[in-house]
Amino acid sequence: MLDLAALEKLLEASPDIVVGTDASGRVVYYNDGARENLGYSREEVIGQHVTRFYPSREEAQCVMAAMRDPQDAGVGRTESFRTRYVAKDGRELQVSISGVILYDAEGREQGTIGFAKDVTEIVRRDQLAVLGEIAVGFSHQINSPLETILNELALIERGQGDVPQRLGSIRRSVDAISGLLARLHEMAELEDYSNTAYLGERHMIDLSRSDNPLKDARILVVDDNPGVRRTLCDLLEGDGSRVSQAENGLDAMRKLEQGQYDLLLSDVVMPDMDGYDLYQACGQLYPELPVALMTGFYYDHDHVIKRSRLEGLDSVLFKKPVDPDRLRQTLSELLRPRPQSPS
Repeated sequence: MLDLAALEKLLEASPDIVVGTDASGRVVYYNDGARENLGYSREEVIGQHVTRFYPSREEAQCVMAAMRDPQDAGVGRTESFRTRYVAKDGRELQVSISGVILYDAEGREQGTIGFAKDVTEIVRRDQLAVLGEIAVGFSHQINSPLETILNELALIERGQGDVPQRLGSIRRSVDAISGLLARLHEMAELEDYSNTAYLGERHMIDLSRSDNPLKDARILVVDDNPGVRRTLCDLLEGDGSRVSQAENGLDAMRKLEQGQYDLLLSDVVMPDMDGYDLYQACGQLYPELPVALMTGFYYDHDHVIKRSRLEGLDSVLFKKPVDPDRLRQTLSELLRPRPQSPS
């Protein structure tokens, strides 16, 4: 059996910081590992209050609260609690503390013993790794809107195309970049992020919103107006969707035969095959495909929307101009899995 003298030698030899206190919080034990990490001699700390090692009394109180928290490792102990120590030379050390409260035979507190590991270098390496993942993720995500901006500016300089339309494309790309910056801020505030594989074993931060049903959704946009089609595609691609275009209902049916889609977004008034006919055809051939119809300024001369709603259409968008937030909300609701009815 290991005797107390051998145990004390083992504690002295530990490279970690081992500190014992009495019931009033004054230091009664201080090992060599503590002296090497913190720089204080035993004479400087024995009898001093343990708060001397912390940047503030409040931080020290957090450790004691953790020891008494039944949700932590149980009342009277804590495991791997992250906090900070301050060395004699003013350096702050990131430490991970595991400790217990010592009790006498009657259950009265007699003091504490804590083992603190300096994890400053580990934290620094982790932070650098995360920073690298953020840099790779942000540069990967920002390339597309930047390329769009540069291409549109080049076309404007050459006098090609509709300038207001190209400026609109630039504005949407700027909005996409603003969205990425907002997502970075949100991740920093909530400390909530995930990464994804990039070039073999390397990883990058995933800046997409985990609750974004539009990400990677295969959407077919149908409109006989090429300017409207392009605007809608730009908006949806900015949200991470994979978008295809069709110039009318007949073209849309051909596209549906050739590939799989998660959602159909169609104009109402179109030549050859209007939105109502397209909605009916999809209901017969692709009954599981969600459909959203669009019309301008609530205009529905042939009662297409009314007839479609009577036959089960869930979502209608009123365009010209398209409200981006309304578009995202409507399509996200259609793309989210619906709860199954009880059998």
